[in-house]
Amino acid sequence: MIRTVVWGTGNVGRAAIRAVDAHPGLELVAVLVSDPAKVGRDAGWLAGLGRELGVVAVDDVGAVLGGRPGAVVYAASGDTRPDGALDDVARAVRAGAVVVTPALYPLYDQRNAPPEFRDPVLAAVAEGGGSLFVSGVDPGWGNDVLPLLVSGLGSTVDVIRCQEIFDYSTYEQEESVRDLIGMGRPMAYEPPMLLPSVPTMVWGGQIRLMARALGAELDDIRETVDRRPLESTVKTRTMGVFEAGTQGAIRFEVQGIVDGEPRIVIEHVTRIHPSCAPDWPVPPDGAGAHRVIVEGSPRIEVTVAATAEGDNRSAGGNATAVGRLVGAIDWLVAAEPGLYDALDVPLRPAVGKLGRRSQ
Repeated sequence: MIRTVVWGTGNVGRAAIRAVDAHPGLELVAVLVSDPAKVGRDAGWLAGLGRELGVVAVDDVGAVLGGRPGAVVYAASGDTRPDGALDDVARAVRAGAVVVTPALYPLYDQRNAPPEFRDPVLAAVAEGGGSLFVSGVDPGWGNDVLPLLVSGLGSTVDVIRCQEIFDYSTYEQEESVRDLIGMGRPMAYEPPMLLPSVPTMVWGGQIRLMARALGAELDDIRETVDRRPLESTVKTRTMGVFEAGTQGAIRFEVQGIVDGEPRIVIEHVTRIHPSCAPDWPVPPDGAGAHRVIVEGSPRIEVTVAATAEGDNRSAGGNATAVGRLVGAIDWLVAAEPGLYDALDVPLRPAVGKLGRRSQ
């Protein structure tokens, strides 16, 4: 059994606790939190399992890492604190742990990551003998292993398009939804996530990964952005009111240009309410989905809609990201210490999990 720590108990951390508990080869030995109100609470209750796991949350990072765990699922946010997340991850790698996380966007394509992100991790690997694998949904499996798998079914491939189409009222992370993405902000507000070069910083690594796997030479990576206001005021279950006239939907593309044409495209269509921008692509049902479209012969379209924590599509997406990460831990433990990406780490069948429930 690989002694495993979950660091963070938010949207991703809750799913990570459940996934570690259900994995036949992992043992949950600690849960790290930063909120004093969570210290001392049992991990099972924090994860929404409705029962105790016998592991209580703590905030002493040094003591937990000093126990030399085999793996750490780093589930704390890196959206608004990338430097802090990088420091935390490097610390865990330096302690000899295999670390998996969705938090560090520049390291999704670790070979082309900026030195300020890559070098501290490589130094930690050399010092402590740990490893790091960064992945998620989108960026993550929705625009690396899934589109590459589907592309292999085509005789000819003209364009690969990866779409995330979501109602963000289900996201339940207000700081990111309002401040980073700009939902509910005046149309004059410039959302940090949409500033020039930022979409490429987040999703460009996925474009480069796909191009590398396909043997394609990129001329350039380009961005397009469109925004729409709400026509009427809407009220959400967890994030309050979003006023008419404020930003209600965004649509952007990160395009990999090959021979002068956009051939590898990651597209996001995000709304705070279905009434906004109804002419833009919509999910086939529910509040959100991830879709891969391979234009060519034949034309292939695959849509993935995941649910968790009731019928929540955002929680379902988080759970699939966690499944990819937690499912990679035993492979990483068996591999040499290092910094890995999605083309290195296989997506494997759910060995030992069929019919299994959390114990």
